[in-house]
Formats: sequence, C-alpha cells, structure tokens
Amino acid sequence: MGGEQAHLLVIDDDERIRTLLTRYLTSNAGFRVTGADSAEDASAKLAAVTFDLLIVDVMMPGQNGFDFVAGLRKTGNSVPVVLLTARGEAEDRITGLESGADDYLPKPFEPRELVLRIQAILNRAQRAAPLAPAAKPVHFGEFQFDIVRGELKRGEEIVPLTTGEAALLRVLARRPGATVPRAALAADGQGSTAAPGNSLAGNASASESRAVDVQITRLRRKIEEDPRNPRYLQTVWGEGYVLWAE
Repeated sequence: MGGEQAHLLVIDDDERIRTLLTRYLTSNAGFRVTGADSAEDASAKLAAVTFDLLIVDVMMPGQNGFDFVAGLRKTGNSVPVVLLTARGEAEDRITGLESGADDYLPKPFEPRELVLRIQAILNRAQRAAPLAPAAKPVHFGEFQFDIVRGELKRGEEIVPLTTGEAALLRVLARRPGATVPRAALAADGQGSTAAPGNSLAGNASASESRAVDVQITRLRRKIEEDPRNPRYLQTVWGEGYVLWAE
C-alpha cells in the first residue's frame, strides 16, 4: 500500500503535535491524514470512516491510549496501531503491545522514523507470502490459517488478528512442526519492531524476545482452549516456538 493511498488517523490531545504530524505525514510522506483530539473523538471518526492505520498518543485525558487500543481489539477491530508516548520504559512498551498495538515509538522521535515504521506495518499488512498458488491453508484443531491472506478462521468464523499477530503466525505456519527461533520471529514476523541484521542465525535482543513473547501470548488466547497449557502453539525452552498443525 503506497503512502498516497493510506488514510491515517492521528489521535493526540495536543493540537500542536497533531498539526505538526498531519503536516509532515501529508507533505513529506503523501499520506491522507485526519486528526482526533481524544479517544471519544477517534471512536466517532472510526464509526464513520475506514482508516488504514492509527497513530495514538498514550497520555491523553479521559481514556488513555492503552485502554483505547485494548477496547478496539475487544470489538474485533484489527486496524494497525502505532502508539506514541513520552514514557519510553521497556514495561510501557510491553503494555502497549499487550493492549494490541503493532508498534510503539517513544517521544521525542524523528518524524522520518515514524514514517518508516508506518510504511513497514502497511507493507506487512498487504504483502502476500511468497508461496505457490496451490498452497493450502494450515489446519490445527478447529482452526485454519490462510498464509497468503493472513486470515485465521474457526470453522466459518473469522478470528480477528492484528497485523503483528498475522505476520507472526505466517512465519510459524510456513514451518509447521519445526522450532522457529525467537530471532527469526523478531526479524521476519515483527517487521518494524525487529532490529536490523537479525536473522535465523542471529540472536534476538531481550526487548525483541519479550515483544515476541507478548504476541505469542495474545495468539494463544485466540487459538488455545487453555492458553497456559497450549496444545498447538508451544514453547521450546531456550530455542523458540513451534506450531503443531495437522
């Protein structure tokens, strides 16, 4: 998805930041941008317009960004989200990912970095896996996952996934029954959250490993009857994760 086609919603109670971001993302990156000054304002706009990605400030009066994103995910809305906050501690980033965000950028930040993260998320959402046309969905229990479309179903019901969850599940579903190292999941499944240079042979940093673990926990809540005792998406201690498929 190119910048000129993507419609972004910037949610921040600070009018100056909203204006600056809108100006930069429109003029320098070619995005269409709409602003919202609160979670309530954003919810009203989301009810009327389909957006390609949300940029959400965490520290807003009323409902904060964490709760706003968590509420979106509970309703099945899987629109990609980048959280912005002045709080850059690792635990805050984990809280953001646990709420359902796709990425997290602490303030202050370079606008160009935000653009690159947005583009990475949008590209990941649109990119089809490089598989043969005859590739079949991967089945596990009541679920089936279409790798090319990034679509998870339970019977005929679509299970909503964030772009990060879909990307992670793609990596695992390409190698069912094989242990996938955290570094591979961080590099291939997490897109903009992975550090440059990570690969199958590399090592994930502590923060990247934690981010992968958070995404795995969220996926288990959606596909496992007992997420604490997973049947399909299992941990291989000290190595990574494996998806057991039929």
